[in-house]
Formats: sequence, C-alpha cells, structure tokens
Amino acid sequence: MSRIETLAARAGSRPDPTSGALSPPLQLATTFEHTPDGQLPHGFLYQRYDNPTQQGTEQALAALDGARRALLFPTGMAAGATALQALPAGSHVLLSHDSYFSFRAIAASQFPRWGLSCSIVDFTDLAAVRAALRPDTALLWAETPSNPLLKVSDIAALASIAHGAGARLLVDSTFAPPVLQQPLALGADVVLHSATKYLGGHGDVMGGVLCFADDGEHAAACHQLRLLAGATASPFAAWLILRGLRSLPARMAWHCRNAGAVAGFLAAHPKVAAVHYPGLATHPQHAVAARQMREFGGMLSFELAGGRAQALAVAARLRLFTNATSLGSTESLVEHRASVEGPASTTPDRLLRLSVGLEHPEDLIADLDQALAGP
Repeated sequence: MSRIETLAARAGSRPDPTSGALSPPLQLATTFEHTPDGQLPHGFLYQRYDNPTQQGTEQALAALDGARRALLFPTGMAAGATALQALPAGSHVLLSHDSYFSFRAIAASQFPRWGLSCSIVDFTDLAAVRAALRPDTALLWAETPSNPLLKVSDIAALASIAHGAGARLLVDSTFAPPVLQQPLALGADVVLHSATKYLGGHGDVMGGVLCFADDGEHAAACHQLRLLAGATASPFAAWLILRGLRSLPARMAWHCRNAGAVAGFLAAHPKVAAVHYPGLATHPQHAVAARQMREFGGMLSFELAGGRAQALAVAARLRLFTNATSLGSTESLVEHRASVEGPASTTPDRLLRLSVGLEHPEDLIADLDQALAGP
C-alpha cells in the first residue's frame, strides 16, 4: 500500500484516455446522457446527484483518511450540518465545549427544530464525557485540535466511550488534515474537514467533506440528505480541492515547521501570558497530541498579558500577518476571535489566533517581535 505522501502527490493522476493529459480533468456538465428508460450507461445522471470531478475528489479524500466513503459538500458547515440532520429525531449529541462556534450556534438555534438535544462537555475530561452520556446519546462531536484554544482530545479514548454507549464519534479534524492525524484509524466513525482550509490550501475555494469509517446507515442518510437538499460542491470547487491535495504533505511540513518556531518565540516573550500550541511541552495535552498526531499543525493562539487592548494593538501593528478570518492558506493570518465571534463568544478577549503560513519563519518572528515591542 502506498504511503500517504504518495497517495496525495498522485491524487487523480492518471493519463486521460483521450488526450494523455496528466492533470485531472474538470468536467463542468450539469446533465449526462441516459437511455430512454432511465438507465445510466455512463454512471451519471445530473450534477447534483454526482459528477466525475466530484467522484474523483471523493475517492482521493477517502484514500487519504482511510475511509470507506467520502462525501463532498460546498462548505464545512454544510457537511457538519448534514451529519447532524441525518441523525434520527430524538437523538442526543455530546458537543465539545471548544468546538467551532458556528456548530455551537447551530445546536442552540436549530436542534429543537430538528428534534435533537445537546450537552456541551469538556472533551479533555473523559470522566465528564462519561458522566454526560444518556441512553439516547447518538453522537459524540469532538474537535481536535480545537478552535481557537488548540485543546487536544484523546480520539481513541473517546471512540471507546462512544462505542461502549452505542454511539458514534465524529472528529472535526480541520486543524489537522490527514497527513497529520488519522481519526478513523484511532476508532472514530466520521471525520469532518473544512476543505476550505488546508485541503484546498490556497484561499481560493470553499468546501467540506465527511469521511466515514463504514459505508453504513449514517453515511447513506447523509448522502440522501445531500442529494435532496442540493448541498453538492461545484465541479470547479472539487477540482481545486483535488489540486490542493496533491501538495498537501509538502505544505503541511512547512506550516508545522513555521508554527513550531513561532510558538517557541511567543512562549519566551515577556508580553505573552499564554501560548496554545500542542507542540509545546507545556501544553496540557502535549502527550496526547504526540501520540495521535504526526506533527502539531500550523495553527496556534496566544494571549497577551496586557488584555484585550494590547491584543488589538498587536494585531493592528502586524505587517506580514494579515487581519483576516479563515486559515490554512499560503499567507499568514491573525484574528481577534472574540471580536469576530461576537457577544456570545467564549474566547478570551486577550487572545489572538494565528494561521501560520509558508513565509520564512524568521520573517514571521520579526513581524511579531516588532508588533509586540510597540507602545
């Protein structure tokens, strides 16, 4: 079996039978020829149901995550919402307390309409997770590393807890794409990625993916819901994501190298009160991260000793780090998450989140140094 770097580099790479082209083709057709009685001699009916470019990208995504099936969506939120809506009515969901704020917002505003209930738990506290289980618990929703506090949950332990209760474990692994972390191999049932981030990797495409350990009832329900609701990614988005996969291992090595250097610099700075990066030996879950991740990722956050005002001032003085949302592209970004998340945010207001890009690490450190040195 090929190693993951080889799978990624050659994703979709087979000579086109007509032209011999090695770059994966982009098929934009919305409809496909079928027979008068509705048979599908080419395997496709309508772009919303399936299309060749999406199918090729899903096959590559499934291979990288070690999944039996992958489903591509127009956004990560669409993928996550589908995984939740596909649960039977009356299901109880355990949601990690530091999971992406929009999923917590969905739980608060939409779960009653969908017939779901929710408990929010610190997933780094396994005793608290066990205590929160109910007879109707159907899904544990973990996010590791988490956004924006970079907490790390023990995937294997959570899978054991979930399966012991007859529930599934979903892991949002957006911060740690498949070359860094393999949740399905650790026992998870579903992996969620916002493909907008590292999988696309260039800040020019949106997408989401669900990867399933088995092609069973939940996967089928998600596929049917995607089909009926029309939550299908465009072929061009699928093609861009496939393009991103081909350089994913090389990009992630550089992201991780840079983030480690930046985290080390910030951890030693007198104006920094805390650094959240699982690669630091001082991180509370460093041992767990070292056990279940190949490298520690390109995301980190840090808290300023001077509070919110200092955090905003530092963000304003940065030159290489652009103040912008999202993550995982080639350029480095900074964001004051509490401001972006709004009044309901639980993020510390002195915290800045960094998406560390592919620039030279010494240039990034110099930028942070001059921003921290300001008045």
